[in-house]
Amino acid sequence: MTSPSVQSWIGRTETSQDHLSLNLVKRLAATLSEPAPASGDELPLLWHWAFFQEPVDEAGLGADGHPARGGFLPPADNRNRMWAGSRLEFLQPLRVDAQVTRHSTLLNVEEKHGRTGSLLFVTVQHEYVQDGQRALVEEQDIVYREPTPPKLSGTEALPQGEWQHLVQPTPTLLFRYSAVTFNGHRIHYDWPYVTETEGYPGLVVHGPLIATLNLRAFVQANPQAQVRRFSFRGVRPLICPDAFEVGGRLLGGGKAQVWAGNATGQAQVGEVEFTQGAQA
Repeated sequence: MTSPSVQSWIGRTETSQDHLSLNLVKRLAATLSEPAPASGDELPLLWHWAFFQEPVDEAGLGADGHPARGGFLPPADNRNRMWAGSRLEFLQPLRVDAQVTRHSTLLNVEEKHGRTGSLLFVTVQHEYVQDGQRALVEEQDIVYREPTPPKLSGTEALPQGEWQHLVQPTPTLLFRYSAVTFNGHRIHYDWPYVTETEGYPGLVVHGPLIATLNLRAFVQANPQAQVRRFSFRGVRPLICPDAFEVGGRLLGGGKAQVWAGNATGQAQVGEVEFTQGAQA
């Protein structure tokens, strides 16, 4: 049962502004090995995650490298944090060099108990406003779990895809993505911490990075599609430097199934909704 003190966080709001800087966009493009868009161009899908990161002094960080809890997000001491998934609705493109306002609301806090112990689920909604109009609405699911051995296998096998792309993650890729998104979570770059404290066999590939590569693969395979909605959830972690696949298949009715994983099974699953008839 969720404690009343934690539930009191429900309904909290926060507003922040950011400039979708061309310089930062160039750094993200280099990290992802893509051509950089120009000022005024559409920001590629999911690149907004590099922005709206409130800087926190070293003294304000927890042992895991995340900002200490208890501000906008509820406290979850002695638990490991995971970005479990998101649901996004794309209303209009964000633009490089635009000034954007993000309105955040904490929608729900819920305690659940599973085979790995107690889990605290936090759902946050972000609305991104550009030129006075909503451009993007996103719900993020954040999970705080008690320290337990991570699940590294036992998921369903990868489906047969209509498109697939092999990704070879490197420590440099993970470090640069952490840097460009101002993500201090030590599981992505600190080998002693991730192996000795959190029990992973190696550096963990960022869930948002996997989602970005997954949606990029869909867009490249279906250039006529206009993405309207995208949802994803993590099933298990991917470990660097093990190669993994991002791929998918069309379902009909303007929907596509996408996934990421390797021979061990699926690691992230998602769905794309689109218009204008994709071509595989």
